[in-house]
Amino acid sequence: MDNYEIFRDTLESFCDGCYRVSAHHLMRCSSGNVSVRMSDEEHMLISASGSWLDGIEPEQVTLCRIIDGAVVEGPKPSVESVFHAGILAARPDVNVVLHFQTPFATTLATRAPIHREYFVIPEIPVNIGPIGIVDFIPPGTDELARAVVSEMKTHNLVQLANHGQVTCGQDFQDVIQKAVFFELACELIVRNGDQTRYLTDAEVNTICHG
Repeated sequence: MDNYEIFRDTLESFCDGCYRVSAHHLMRCSSGNVSVRMSDEEHMLISASGSWLDGIEPEQVTLCRIIDGAVVEGPKPSVESVFHAGILAARPDVNVVLHFQTPFATTLATRAPIHREYFVIPEIPVNIGPIGIVDFIPPGTDELARAVVSEMKTHNLVQLANHGQVTCGQDFQDVIQKAVFFELACELIVRNGDQTRYLTDAEVNTICHG
């Protein structure tokens, strides 16, 4: 991985970020993946296929082009690398993309019909905004990548039916916070069931705009 020398600092911080994601229990085993925009704006680092973020090593990180997701160097990237590249290309305002799978959020993603309302605590409208929904499409397909990128153009977090969640942000702290707040909201919805009280439009407007 000699070509990584120019990206050494980013590679090390990428692995550190992966450890932080794992420490917040946002995925199990190899169920999730993460990517980071490089400082040259043209490349990204992404976790390799089958890697476990809690113990990821530099050799399990792949360097790809953002414009087309093509591998520049490293092992086979995550099967979802195409939508990571697509999101970074479509959203110049974000630098990190996280695909995670938490228990309560995924519970709501597997309901029939899929759950669509999530404004139960102020942190959701303030820190995330409306939640996008993508119906089930097999993982790793171009069809899924197109659907996810389309939703992520106008949302900061998307529920993938019978699959998991995707969020994006400025840095690792930002995406971790969004994922953790979303999982909290989903836990409240699952535990409260039909007694869940959702914020009204007027309340959301007051929370977000004062």
